Amino acid sequence: MRALRPFDVHTVMEKTVDFREAERFIRLFHAENPGAGDVQARLREVARDAARFGTYTHTAQELEFGARVAWRNSNRCIGRLYWRSLKVRDRRDVSSAEGVALECVEHLREATGQGRIRPTITVFAPDHPACPGPRILNEQLIRYAGYLRADGTVVGDRRYVAFTEQVRRMGWRGGAGTRFDVLPLVIQPAKGRPLLCTVPGDAVMEVPIVHPAYRWFEELGLRWHAVPAISNMCLEIGGVCYPCAPFNGWYMGTEIGARNLADHDRYDQLPVIAARLGLDTSSERTLWRDHALVELNVAVLHSFEAAGVTMTDHHTESRRFLTHLEREERAGRVCPADWSWIVPPLSGAATPVFHRYYDNRQLTPRYAAPHT
Repeated sequence: MRALRPFDVHTVMEKTVDFREAERFIRLFHAENPGAGDVQARLREVARDAARFGTYTHTAQELEFGARVAWRNSNRCIGRLYWRSLKVRDRRDVSSAEGVALECVEHLREATGQGRIRPTITVFAPDHPACPGPRILNEQLIRYAGYLRADGTVVGDRRYVAFTEQVRRMGWRGGAGTRFDVLPLVIQPAKGRPLLCTVPGDAVMEVPIVHPAYRWFEELGLRWHAVPAISNMCLEIGGVCYPCAPFNGWYMGTEIGARNLADHDRYDQLPVIAARLGLDTSSERTLWRDHALVELNVAVLHSFEAAGVTMTDHHTESRRFLTHLEREERAGRVCPADWSWIVPPLSGAATPVFHRYYDNRQLTPRYAAPHT
């Protein structure tokens, strides 16, 4: 987790929009939206604004299209089949830290519903040559704290120990001290210091993790939040950067069962589960990790289904991705993909996405690493 620090305004003030990027996007928008009007007239308008102000303003239709195509172009996302369904919340008039906080909470409520997760993005004010847009310094809108004890052990998520310590230095008093205390949002406005914002409990749906066959699983006290809302990436559309644009789909089970709860530097639950299963952990050759990993993933999928919360499994999603890829190829488009991210972290060779190569070029619009 990167250190928190105020954003350097001067790095943004020196940047103006590359008109070549703007032109590429406008032409793409008009090519895929034949009823959008005269492309040449729009290009003249964009060129005029870029020359006068160093940037230009997307129409609501351009913004919606750009956000959806950025998902379509996401090399690391296996769940792109439904890219056209992304709900775009246009909040470009919001730039204050308080306003961003309120809209992020509303984003979570709308995306969560009653468990039927809706792919959603909220787009806040963009970077401008005269002023940067706001930023969210959390990697996701919902993440759990990691409390480092004096004896070196950690309560909570090991990945977020440093982040937890930093927000406590900023004034957060900490949660109840459990393994699943939701961290506050840290929002950096264009000017001034970052603002800490607590995420209200009614905006965070969580699912207790239980197992369909092992009653003792409930005793582990595991749970996870329903909405994976990435919040620290820049939405780049036609040369314009929207640095504050949290977006979510729904979880694939392995993200929780094979990574968040299983990784050694996260919740490290495989040794605990192996012990409860009575597995022989004396040698790696017994494949005790594999056995425990499968049972943890069974529990995650079962729990989300029982709670009525949208989730997919890695076998189904792998087939869906190949359907998406075939559709893109039929449309004459490149479908970029990073093999190391597309192949699931569990039973990779048993999924169809394992057995082929992909074009891993970077296309725009896109969700890019945050500018620092």
